[in-house]
Parts: sequence; C-alpha cells; structure tokens
Amino acid sequence: MATIEECRTALEKLSDNMRDAEGDVRAATELDRSVSCRITDLDVTFVGRMTGGRIHVHDTVQGAPPEKAQIRLTMAGDDLVALVDGRLHFARAWGSGRVKLEASLPDLFRLRKLL
Repeated sequence: MATIEECRTALEKLSDNMRDAEGDVRAATELDRSVSCRITDLDVTFVGRMTGGRIHVHDTVQGAPPEKAQIRLTMAGDDLVALVDGRLHFARAWGSGRVKLEASLPDLFRLRKLL
C-alpha cells in the first residue's frame, strides 16, 4: 500500500509532467480550477489548485475534503502511483471503476487530452 508521502510525490510528478507538456496537452493543463485527490485506502484527500499548468497541493485532510473541488479524483494510493509511473492506463482504470474523475462537462472535454 502506497504511503501518504508516495502519493504526494506522485502528484508532484504529475504536476511536473503537466508543466512540461506541449501542444494540445499543454492547452488542457491551462485550467484554473480547485482540485482534490481522494486516496481511499489511506482515507486522506489532497486539496489544491490546478493553475499555470501545474497542480499545487495546499493541504492534506483526513477523510473527505471540506469543500467540493471543481475537479475531483478518487482512487487507491497504489493506483495513483501506478498511473503517474505509466504502469496503469487511465482509461482502463476509469472504465473498471478503479479511478473516479468528476468535473464539469467542459472540463472533462479539456482533461481528456491529458488522460
């Protein structure tokens, strides 16, 4: 089972990957939205903001986040690490229910370029 620190590192790596993206993928990262990433097996949520092509984690809270973020991810810690490392394909994980992504329809259309 991934630790909180391993999950935080995976989110930082995802943020770095977003910053280094080009073309259509880079355009998809240019959202300014609140973000949460709930890690179900650790019962923690990373809360932050996607802005300037990066994810900035501001807080880690126990359980569900205090406010509903505009972009919400939910998954196990091992799945987050595997997704960022490229060992787990997002579409398959999402289709099987291992990963949950919630956002407005326009945001989902933009985010699909990332995923």
